[in-house]
Amino acid sequence: MKKIECVILDWAGTAVDYGCFAPVSAFIESFKSLGLEVTAAETRAHMGLTKIEEIRALFKIERVANTFRERYGRDYNENDIQACYAEFQRLLFASLRSYSGPISRVVETIDLLRSQGIVIGSTTGYTKEMMDIVIPAAAERGYRVDNCVTSDGLPAGRPYPYMIYKNMCDLAVPSRFSVLKYGDTISDIKEGVNAGVWSVGVVLGSNELGLTEEEVNAMPAGELKKRMLEVRYRMYAAGAHYVVDSIEELPALIESINARMNRE
Repeated sequence: MKKIECVILDWAGTAVDYGCFAPVSAFIESFKSLGLEVTAAETRAHMGLTKIEEIRALFKIERVANTFRERYGRDYNENDIQACYAEFQRLLFASLRSYSGPISRVVETIDLLRSQGIVIGSTTGYTKEMMDIVIPAAAERGYRVDNCVTSDGLPAGRPYPYMIYKNMCDLAVPSRFSVLKYGDTISDIKEGVNAGVWSVGVVLGSNELGLTEEEVNAMPAGELKKRMLEVRYRMYAAGAHYVVDSIEELPALIESINARMNRE
């Protein structure tokens, strides 16, 4: 019988850090230290990449590049990117622990999946050093994975598939058809698609929605529905096989995927 044997989750905005706010703040402040402005929306547009690649992408924004040129009398270079990244890391490391709490129902849902024999892997846009803070902080709050892969030592991070393949090797998962990638960014969706696994997006708590839990609860129902639909459209356009509102829907979805695989 064909079935899902491995679920690979993203971290920030998917399993911990509702709304994915830790990196957003650090990106904004690190650029501000150079006299440059990037918006929350601009940082979120590239979320899921490795953080150094996201900084490169933000520098390429025409407005940002022009402001740098006006301020410094030259074009930015790799040294400027590395200086910004160093400040980003300083800011992020100072706040990571406080943004490592599991999103509601994540712990309970992962426990349920484990009880069904499913192993839990993970990929992330954070570095190993960053995850050395996040993993134990999340574990103290009840969230643990069986494996965590960063892009350190791999050819590239997202949207390339290498972190998923490394999880499959580490966890001895023999078939990509038995793997489900679950995440909250467009890069997560593309990572799953490029790996040839089942790719599932989540809306509530996601980087793509970009709202705090309090903002979600306070928002008029019609406006929230509209914003959630926009996220769904973007995820499906990126190639998602399925999109769920929250992780509580995942066990039932996995049952549906298992049934689908055994019909085909």
